Amino acid sequence: MTPAIVILGQGSLATARTIQQVYPHALIHGLVGRVAGADRGYSEFGATLRELYQQGSPIIALCAAGIVIRTLAPLLLEKGAEPAVLAVAEDGSAVVPLLGGLGGVNVMAREIAAALGTAAAVTTSGELRFGTCLLNPPSGYQLADLELGKRFVSDLLAGESVRIEGAAPWLDQANLPQDQQARLTIHVGNAERAPAANELLIYPQNVWVTCRPGAQLAARVKDALQQDGIAMQCLACLLADDADMADPQLHAAAQALGVPLRFAALAGEQAADIVINSSPEPVQLSQIGRCRGRLAVIGLGPGAAELMVPAVKAELARCNDVLGYETYVRMAGPFRADQVQHCTDNREEMQRARHAFELAAQGRSVVVVSSGDPGVFAMAAAVLEALHESSDPAWHRVDLEILPGVSASLATAAQAGAPLGHDFCVMSLSDNLKPWSIIEKRLDLASQADLALAFYNPISRSRPWQLGRALEIVAQHRTQATPVVLGRDIGRPGQTLRTTTLGELTTDQVDMRTMVLIGSSTTCVFPRNGGGDWVYTPRWYGEKPVS
Repeated sequence: MTPAIVILGQGSLATARTIQQVYPHALIHGLVGRVAGADRGYSEFGATLRELYQQGSPIIALCAAGIVIRTLAPLLLEKGAEPAVLAVAEDGSAVVPLLGGLGGVNVMAREIAAALGTAAAVTTSGELRFGTCLLNPPSGYQLADLELGKRFVSDLLAGESVRIEGAAPWLDQANLPQDQQARLTIHVGNAERAPAANELLIYPQNVWVTCRPGAQLAARVKDALQQDGIAMQCLACLLADDADMADPQLHAAAQALGVPLRFAALAGEQAADIVINSSPEPVQLSQIGRCRGRLAVIGLGPGAAELMVPAVKAELARCNDVLGYETYVRMAGPFRADQVQHCTDNREEMQRARHAFELAAQGRSVVVVSSGDPGVFAMAAAVLEALHESSDPAWHRVDLEILPGVSASLATAAQAGAPLGHDFCVMSLSDNLKPWSIIEKRLDLASQADLALAFYNPISRSRPWQLGRALEIVAQHRTQATPVVLGRDIGRPGQTLRTTTLGELTTDQVDMRTMVLIGSSTTCVFPRNGGGDWVYTPRWYGEKPVS
């Protein structure tokens, strides 16, 4: 996984940027209020570090090692998969690997130390003696048995020599005591067998299986490999035809086998359901077909980083392309150098949606950005409309997902209390895409039904009169004392929140960036300790129920 660089103060940023040159995809996480210019902001160091660790992200923390150890200690009681964790001095003068010896932490420490012009404080006996971690072979190779491997390394450290069988090019520069008559053997090969005594068995991932969809596919792939005497650990990926890209059986099989799924134009080239292929070296996935394209339509929330849901953050971190209205794309950043930004005008929704499918159909991972929730007056509907209208099979094979966000109405309501605590209606007052007559009808009916109301797009320079007319319609069914909440730029710098009444509300108090919430007949207001008001709509209706 891509590492996360976590810093506590502004003085660490220069060192963090140097480390980021070693890992260009890594994001710098800076403490809000103390670090300006970080890629991501966080408010609690401990919670952030533990969340990254539990996600399996390698962590490079620019702070004292003791802080990191105390923070992660509760998570180490049940030791399982362990991501690499390093502490780096703020000025770059020390690099200390702390956790993840089998996750490549010492390799990372040496890479970072080289970039910073210092030495890594590696303390692992095997690596110090041999210059490599035998229990952590490079990408493309898998260790057969970790526990036997630990005993093997222990014997080597005790003074025994070793011989190598098979191709292990990464060991050419290692300081291993080699002897062709040695009792200990490092064996590299794809034959399925139990490790022999005194053997370190390493499997190259040099096999891929071309397959068609079908029942029990994972089990049949395992049987085919077993019949050919090939170890499961050598399977690098499944390869299927482009036409089957969205087939659930293929995806279920790949997930069950724990391998990637790749696609190519195979129709007519394969007679059998399952064909085993191999190469002398580990498979390079980039040379075996392509992945299924992905298109995620995301909601950023109202603007504050802490109100963005984790699934959206993860999608932004892994995507290749980001499309959206320029203001929202900037809110979603910053981005890595390899992430392409496609900024467009806010009125080009359908063109944007079609462009997103064109990119995703090429096998790219694409994000379409909306503020708030993508399904609330935002891009999700346009993306689905583009797909609905398309007859291009490549578009329909794309892995499409809509990821929710906190909408402006809900963010404003939460700041005020719970004005939408009972049934409510959400409306846009913009008549750009629907006739004003429809808006008037819906306003009248929703007001008659005594629903709390939330107005998006309430007013603009090109639509100066619509809000006034909307308030006239609402006033036919509500008293002048009806509570109204005005939230401007909620979740963004300079946000304002104001409570007023329907009788006191005038159109000059509202602009395009204001969310207008109008209460129902049961909505209540009372003073808030510290200033302002709490506004809520109780969940009961009519007479208050007996408690």
